[in-house]
Amino acid sequence: MIHSASLPKLGSEFDAFLFAPVGDDKNGMLLSVLSALARLDIDPWQEAANLARLPGSTAIERLTTLIAALPGRLASRPDAETIAARLIALLPGRAGSIAPSRSGISGGVPAANLQTVVRMVTFNLILVAFMLGSQWLATRHPSPAQVAEAPAATSGTNPAQHLTPNPGQ
Repeated sequence: MIHSASLPKLGSEFDAFLFAPVGDDKNGMLLSVLSALARLDIDPWQEAANLARLPGSTAIERLTTLIAALPGRLASRPDAETIAARLIALLPGRAGSIAPSRSGISGGVPAANLQTVVRMVTFNLILVAFMLGSQWLATRHPSPAQVAEAPAATSGTNPAQHLTPNPGQ
């Protein structure tokens, strides 16, 4: 593997491609092109530059092969060629020039992305509810240290009143 540190400085022109989602791995984690290529022990920036130089169909074939070679299976893997075509379109100079050969995108949002967004929103809502509940419990129930420091609660009668003689009797 050629390390990107040994190459001329690559700009951010490949960011849209490298950080695009490939799909969820078998553990439910979102797998980006960057992490997928790293799992294959391929320098992501060098491979993005190589793919950008290839003709569209050749680039799709190469990326399809790489996606199919990923260790472990993607949880919700649509056709590797459809994924590759969508991703290759994100390379510089490719916008709109490559259309996926099969329809894997509905309404402009890939189903895998929509599912991931729904999961993340649900997770964040649960996290916020948990944190708010924790704060509410912390303010409603004092800690044992706060209870020990608080003055003893008194009843409606004062014991000193029973010990003091009443001068009027």
